[in-house]
Amino acid sequence: MKYMWKDGFTITDELDVIVDELTTHQQVVGIFQGDSEIGPRALGNRSLLFNPTNCYAKDIMNTIKKREWYRPFAGSIMLDYAHDWFEMGTLEESPWMTYAIQSKEIAKRRVPSIVHVDGTCRIQTVTEEQNPYYYKLIKKFHERILTEHEEGCPIIFNTSFNLKGEAIVETLEDAMKTCEDGGIQFLYVPAWEDDELELPEEYKNPMKGIYHHLNKNDTLPDVEDSEALKNV
Repeated sequence: MKYMWKDGFTITDELDVIVDELTTHQQVVGIFQGDSEIGPRALGNRSLLFNPTNCYAKDIMNTIKKREWYRPFAGSIMLDYAHDWFEMGTLEESPWMTYAIQSKEIAKRRVPSIVHVDGTCRIQTVTEEQNPYYYKLIKKFHERILTEHEEGCPIIFNTSFNLKGEAIVETLEDAMKTCEDGGIQFLYVPAWEDDELELPEEYKNPMKGIYHHLNKNDTLPDVEDSEALKNV
């Protein structure tokens, strides 16, 4: 499933599309799925995601979120790789992103955008059992990076899905409006069918700019073609 708008905003449940945007096109992506986030951290249900190997990622995300330049960010890592990238000590996991953990040299070198000035990173460890859709995204991202770099990147840049002064998004409409206000082009909704989601009425209105519902093999109509638009 993929919906696209004239201004380039896309909402999709297609994992390959999202991983391509995170890697090849270096795009910030919103993820919206499952139950609401509660507590002080966003853990992959209402998150903004980015490629942590991008050395400008912190500056880019702070600009989008309209925050101070120095504000730090966190990362979500597949649990199997946590001890290879961070000094976990006796800590077996960190599923709630509650610990600032010292980074190993590989993390400092490969994901500088989420390593703080003191060398720590507030990480979330993720397993497939804890969050299947989010885990599959991180795994696919790692596999794609492996095609370009032998160390890969089993970590995704993760921050709460909101802009400065706003609460974390709750509904799909909230998520779409935040993308619109923040200039975020891609919204990933992996559980579209499981969550029984529907487009908000405001976004079904052709005057809002939606022009096509795409299946995987569909071609996009010419947005200047009035006859094509009549059939949307």
